[in-house]
Amino acid sequence: MVEWARQIGPQCGQVVQYILAHKPHPEQGFRSCLGIIRLGKAAGQERLEAACGRALRFGTCSYKSIKSILEYGLDRQAEELELPFPTSAHENLRGHNYYS
Repeated sequence: MVEWARQIGPQCGQVVQYILAHKPHPEQGFRSCLGIIRLGKAAGQERLEAACGRALRFGTCSYKSIKSILEYGLDRQAEELELPFPTSAHENLRGHNYYS
């Protein structure tokens, strides 16, 4: 099944491998994995691969999560921008030493 998912893309293969590895019995993950692979027929393999990549980044490797990513078009969004840390000193910033 992992090889079948890798035909879609490496990230899809990683998601399927993750699901099968994190179930007490691999057979419990078969339906989820087949559902994920089937999502590629409706949404397209490129979109599924992007959705799997997003799911891997956020640690949400499940059929429900990947389906939601595709439904809301989150696979097409650019990476979230990280907010830069302030570079200038400010009287309200305590720094990491304060919490030691």
